[in-house]
Amino acid sequence: MSGTGHPPRTAPDDREAQDAQDSGDARDAHLAERTLSREELLRGRFLQVVRDTVQLPDGGTASREYILHPGAVVIIGLLDDGRVLLERQYRHPMGQVMIEFPAGKLDAGEDRLACARRELLEETGYEAREWAHAGVMHPCISYSDEFIDIWFARGLVPGATRLDEGEFIEVITATPAQLAGWCRDGTVTDAKTLSCLLWLQNVLAGHWVLDWQTQSAP
Repeated sequence: MSGTGHPPRTAPDDREAQDAQDSGDARDAHLAERTLSREELLRGRFLQVVRDTVQLPDGGTASREYILHPGAVVIIGLLDDGRVLLERQYRHPMGQVMIEFPAGKLDAGEDRLACARRELLEETGYEAREWAHAGVMHPCISYSDEFIDIWFARGLVPGATRLDEGEFIEVITATPAQLAGWCRDGTVTDAKTLSCLLWLQNVLAGHWVLDWQTQSAP
């Protein structure tokens, strides 16, 4: 696995990739907006709210208010017996305990794989011998630039959690079928976990192939 925490390139070389990006930009010119100015509305401990003035494709202008987010990772941990690692955690904005895959935000300048390994260990106590990058999701595209990197982990070795002060998490396990049932009946409504179930089902069915890489102990 490269030091950047990204999967090995399987796409065309850099020149071809840039040409594809440029042609995509050209195809989308009739839809794209151009940022003219930005105003900061709020700066929190890790979130920032801004208002951009943008030029619309027809030459008019509009304002766009949204949240700047440092990015995050989510981990689909596969136990040897076929179950997956999940968490129960109280989420204040929702006012309830949510079932979700382990996840956490990137620290400034942090490698994405390093973040995934850190979050898995801190929140669940598990370390993994093998990791595979699956993809990326954008969970709230209308009001935030947040991305969540999706990682699979297997060869799990249990240990002690290292929760942050004020963090309370209950680690649970479920079979993929149980998780699918919870998603179907509304027990699980967390967007990243719903998206990860799609990945999990396709990987287990052999439709989507992952590039697994062995990782040494940190």
